[in-house]
Parts: sequence; structure tokens; C-alpha cells
Amino acid sequence: QVQLVESGGGLVQAGDSLRLSCAASGPTFSSYVMAWFRQAPGREREFAAAISWTGGSTYYADSVKGRFTISRDNAKGTVHLQMNNLKPEDTAVYYCAADRQPPQFEGDDYENWGQGTQVTVSS
Repeated sequence: QVQLVESGGGLVQAGDSLRLSCAASGPTFSSYVMAWFRQAPGREREFAAAISWTGGSTYYADSVKGRFTISRDNAKGTVHLQMNNLKPEDTAVYYCAADRQPPQFEGDDYENWGQGTQVTVSS
């Protein structure tokens, strides 16, 4: 098990940028694939981005590709989501997730979750 704590959410205007962070506890961070999911009010949770154990491979939902960048620092036990050119439809609670299995794109495939951080983008 790994404990995850997200930070960095907030209220921004369309076109602005935000950088989300997720800090993981425990000495085995590098053995986890990390991902970001998001859930908007009244909508199902959806995949946003994932990164492999070493950071060598990244994966993005079409809706965020070209605007969001996921990265990780295994020495610090952190994963980040740089979000540029934010749109009102990016408004959601963003969750950090971790699992030992190869990168997956469904939330049910991830065993460990943070508490979420709210991102609100005004038009």
C-alpha cells in the first residue's frame, strides 16, 4: 500500500496553467505506475494521464493530449500534472492513483487513491 496526497488545485481562468502534485509515502514508489483521473460533477470518473514506473512512457486521454504533461520524480516520491491552456471543461476533482500493474486506463484497475484536489476553470 502507498499513501497519496494531492495538492495544487485551485480556481483559475480559461487559458491559465496549474501544476498538480501528488506525494507518495513509502520506499517503493518506483514500483508503482502512477496516474491522474478526474471527476466532474454529475459525470463518471475519467482517465487523464499515466506514467510508467521509470517515467519512460506516458499516456494521455485525447481530451488533454497536448495540454497536460505528467512527470514523476522517483527520488522524491512525487508525480506531477502540468496543465496548460485550461478550459472550463477541465473543471473537476483530480485524483492521483497508483498501482503495481502495467499502465491501465480504467479507475478500477488502480488500488491506491488520494483524496483529490479541486480544479475549477472559469470562462
